Amino acid sequence: MSFCCGASMIGTKGTLKHFRTHIHNVPILFCPVCNRVEIHHLVENEYEILAEYAHGDGAAEVDFQEYVEQEGKDLRENCVNHESEDPMDVVLSQIDISLDLLSFANQINDIAWQGELKKRLVILSSRRNKLKERRTSV
Repeated sequence: MSFCCGASMIGTKGTLKHFRTHIHNVPILFCPVCNRVEIHHLVENEYEILAEYAHGDGAAEVDFQEYVEQEGKDLRENCVNHESEDPMDVVLSQIDISLDLLSFANQINDIAWQGELKKRLVILSSRRNKLKERRTSV
């Protein structure tokens, strides 16, 4: 599992820019709290090689899936949540994980970590409330 700032990162595919080249369908992980994005560790090397070749060739766009074969199942095994899940389920899962971590931080008396987790919970609670509002207004 990949974690960032008290939340587990969500697995998806996205478009990344390497100099002037857009590389589509790259397996990535992103943090629902701070929006940090990182390339999935199972394809980091392949991404770097493809990005350098595409940039060297002057390609404006490249589709990662056309050049790299990777089992989707292997990529998903490292993720607690996936973009295809219901957004409310993802946020609730993230809140649950953060509450578990906060409980542990309290047990070990880590004041700094408790503060970070409380900030994350405020952000996640805000996202949950926005999702609730959208559902009731639709």
